Amino acid sequence: MNLLLLKLRRTRMENKYHAPVMLVECMNALNIKPDGIYVDVTFGGGGHAKAILNKLGSKGKLVAFDQDEDAAGNLPEDKRLVFIDQNFEFIKNHLKYQGLLPVDGVLADLGVSSHQFDVADRGFSFRFDEAALDMRMDTGATINAATLLNTYTETQIADILYQYGELKNARSLAKDIVSYRASQPIQTVAHLKNAILKHTPKFGDYKFFAQVFQSLRIEVNREMEVLKSFLSQIPEVLKPEGRLVVMSYHSLEDRLVKNFIGSGNFNGEPDKDFYGNINKPLEAVSRKVIIASEAELLENPRSRSAKLRVAQKLN
Repeated sequence: MNLLLLKLRRTRMENKYHAPVMLVECMNALNIKPDGIYVDVTFGGGGHAKAILNKLGSKGKLVAFDQDEDAAGNLPEDKRLVFIDQNFEFIKNHLKYQGLLPVDGVLADLGVSSHQFDVADRGFSFRFDEAALDMRMDTGATINAATLLNTYTETQIADILYQYGELKNARSLAKDIVSYRASQPIQTVAHLKNAILKHTPKFGDYKFFAQVFQSLRIEVNREMEVLKSFLSQIPEVLKPEGRLVVMSYHSLEDRLVKNFIGSGNFNGEPDKDFYGNINKPLEAVSRKVIIASEAELLENPRSRSAKLRVAQKLN
C-alpha cells in the first residue's frame, strides 16, 4: 500500500465528526494539481477538505462551503483555505466575489453527515423519538420539518412523500398525517411515527422510515433545486479539463448528476446539433459509477449507498 493511501485512510479514521466516504477515490478523481484552485461545497467534518489541502502546494487554494454552523468548528488553520458559510446554490457568484474563477476542480459530497444524524436535536434521524422534527441544514432557515407537516396541504405532503421518498402509499400517509395533526400538532419524531403507525411495516420499518424522513429533509432543504442550480453553474465555474466529482446517496440525486454529465440537461435527452453531435459541456471520466470497496463497506457502513460520478469539462 502506497504512502498516500495510508495517509488518506488515517485521515478518515481520525475524523470523529464524519468519516469521509471514498476518500481515496475522491482524491484520485479530482486529479489535484499542487498549484490549483479547488472547491469542496460540503465541508462538514473537513475530511475531504483536509485531504485536498495535504495535496496542495503553497500556491494552491481550497474554497470550502457549508451552511451548517457546526461545520465551522472543524476548520483547520490554513492560509490556503477560504471558508464560505453559505449554501453552494450560488457557487459561481461566491467564487466570483472571492476572485477565484475559474477553478480546477469541484467536489460535492451530498446528503447528511454522520454528525447531523447522530445529534438528536437536529431531527434528521428517526432513532430519537423525543427529538423535535427539525431537519434544517441551515439552522437559520424559517421552515423546518414540523412546520411542513403542520401547514402543508394533504396534496402537498403526498407529493413530497411520493416524489422524494418514492413511497407508493403516499396519499394514504398524507391523509393520516393531516388527520393526526387535527387533534394535536406534529412536533416530535414520536408524533410522526404515531401519525403513520398503521402504515409502518412489521418488517422493513427501517427502510420505510428512512424514505419518509428523506422526503421531508429534501423538501425542507430544497435539495433537488439546489443541486440543479449548482450543476447548471459548473460549466462556467470549471477551467477546461477541470474536474467535477459528485457523491450522492439516493437515486434522485444520482439521476440528476448522471443526466447532466451525459446530456448537459436533467431529463437525460441529448440535445444534438445539425450534424448529430451532442451539445454538452462535460464528459464522463468513468463510464461506470464508482462505489465503495468491500474494505470500506466494512469500515464505514454509510458508504453502502454512495455513488461517485466524475466528469471533466470539455475544451
